[in-house]
Amino acid sequence: MHHCTVTLKPPIPHHVSSSHSHLIFPPSPRLTKSQSYPIFAPIYIRAHSVSNRTTRGLDVSVSKHSPNSSTPNGSVHDWKPKSVGVKDVDVATLGNLCVDIVLNVPKLPPPDVHDRKSYMDRLSASPPDKQYWEAGGNCNMAIAAARLGLKCIAIGHLGNEVYGQFLLDVLQDEGISMVGMSDNNTNVDSSSASYETLLCWVLVDPLQRHGFCSRADFSKEPAFSWMSKLSGQVKTAIKQSKILFCNGYGFDELSPGVIAAAVEYAVDVGTAIFFDPGPRGKSLSAGTTEEREALNLLLRMSDVLLLTSDEAESLTSIKNPILAGQELLKQGVHTKWVIVKMGPRGSILITRSSISFAPAFEVNVVDTVGCGDSFVAAIAYGFIHNMPMVNTLAIANAVGAATATGCGAGRNVATLEKVIELIRASNLKEDDKFWNELIDENLGVEEITSLSNLVINGSDNRLNCVSLQKVVSELLPKLKSAQLERKVSF
Repeated sequence: MHHCTVTLKPPIPHHVSSSHSHLIFPPSPRLTKSQSYPIFAPIYIRAHSVSNRTTRGLDVSVSKHSPNSSTPNGSVHDWKPKSVGVKDVDVATLGNLCVDIVLNVPKLPPPDVHDRKSYMDRLSASPPDKQYWEAGGNCNMAIAAARLGLKCIAIGHLGNEVYGQFLLDVLQDEGISMVGMSDNNTNVDSSSASYETLLCWVLVDPLQRHGFCSRADFSKEPAFSWMSKLSGQVKTAIKQSKILFCNGYGFDELSPGVIAAAVEYAVDVGTAIFFDPGPRGKSLSAGTTEEREALNLLLRMSDVLLLTSDEAESLTSIKNPILAGQELLKQGVHTKWVIVKMGPRGSILITRSSISFAPAFEVNVVDTVGCGDSFVAAIAYGFIHNMPMVNTLAIANAVGAATATGCGAGRNVATLEKVIELIRASNLKEDDKFWNELIDENLGVEEITSLSNLVINGSDNRLNCVSLQKVVSELLPKLKSAQLERKVSF
């Protein structure tokens, strides 16, 4: 799950006795596979092509399939063209809805798995003050996207208790719709623990060391393993959306089969797939057969892949982030963009024929929690609005940087006002030596574009420089329009 939201507000005390003061957590049984496997192992994907696939709200897409495509078990489906219809939702997030709770504790959890489980159960017995709850997981991305003016749906599971109601209220306040993944045919008691909203306990000891507890840590199965199929409502939400966003933490909640079904359905109905494997990408690549196959499916069928440079290296064994991105593109079926997040240095967008990079904005960093999720939201904004790639990176860097100036994620991610303020300041953190070293290798592309503080636009042989001033002049009218529309809608 998404272990996040270490807020800088003083957490409330919660006194739980423990005989250990140091951070020693037993490895999660779902994250300790020692055997490694090739990332791009052969997988079965139904042959298909998509015609008239667009991201415009009023466009109609049609997905066409080979009439004699065989599935792994040998059965044959008679595929017929499907009318996708109007896509009036911008982004749907899949799973990974949780509540983060930050607590001050005298000592961190004990190392023994049974004692640690008892420790978490005692924490869960009485809800702490609501002011220390925060929306976590994919709520971060959805909130950031909604604040940019995108219409969002959160697909996932929430229980019937106070935490589920809290997340519903937060999403509603941000103008985000919620589609539950369970239906009336689900064989699980709604009063059972496995039905409850997933919590992430963020624990802080007197030395400011952090520990995390979640019930997903104590099971070999996903938290909501009782979900076995997509409901009609979930399919409708995916079909109506221009983008379906998935991340690696979704595997902590949903079975690989359910995630794969969502991906395949999104492909069928012409919904673009964004995938951020996160730290879970490495463990999934060495996980169960089902986990590896679902990971491979996501890596191959996603339209946009988003990774840190370390994550790109772990999936490809290639250190140069641009070359790693190009390798992911080669292995992809639908992949159009691979975006590598370079932390405080900025970001890179790689296509089959071009490379764009943008330095980060200079800001006073307070807390980096939620920056990556906010960044993804802005990439979705640029993708949907068909913006130039360097402009897309610029706004994504700005949204991520604006989030870093606040405390924590959830409702604390960047506001549109803060993003506009930061873009107007136009202060890039340039590092020409670093970027030049990256592009010095034989990258095999014709077009390399960089964002620069320089006022003059132009090219120097292979490098095309775009001034930040030009990008700002193009971004601000769009953002101001989104700001006005959001005020009117609220």
